[in-house]
Amino acid sequence: MRIYTKGGDKGTTGIFGGSRVDKDDIRIEANGTLDELNATLGVIRALLDEKDEQQEILAYIQRALMVVMSQVATPSNIREQNPNILPEDIDQYCEQQIDRMNSEMQHPSTHFILPGGTLISAQCHVARTIARRAERRLCTLNKTDEVPPLILRFVNRLSDLLFTMARREMDQQGAEEERWQAFLYKKKNK
Repeated sequence: MRIYTKGGDKGTTGIFGGSRVDKDDIRIEANGTLDELNATLGVIRALLDEKDEQQEILAYIQRALMVVMSQVATPSNIREQNPNILPEDIDQYCEQQIDRMNSEMQHPSTHFILPGGTLISAQCHVARTIARRAERRLCTLNKTDEVPPLILRFVNRLSDLLFTMARREMDQQGAEEERWQAFLYKKKNK
């Protein structure tokens, strides 16, 4: 099988169901951002020790993102024909990982922090920002063709998980986060 098909040479690409759309269609933009996110998670995994517990978490997330991309590539009117099914609890999986990591860290999250720190922490922040962009693209797509609510929740939780992973990395390395300012909304509620 050839890797090139020449089908996209005129600025269109195929989607699930056989139709073609422009390469700058919001569906393709959303999927391209999800693909960029998945590739960035691969970079994080390459930086981690093979035995790091984050490997298993990130591998699971990467597989889930492949299903998400398949679902996003499918117009809602034929989505039931797509054999790739996202785990129903993927958003809760992210929440469970966030809660577990937060409970293991020495310092609670009380401030906005400057992205950076260790190389792994910095890459988690890059992935977090890509997840937020993917979320924005999915919201735009949702205005013209319904995106499953589970996908929207998952990508939202995933950005929170990546933020937590960045903090966890700093905590595990005994490195201090570079704080910007305290969360004002938390001060108002006290």
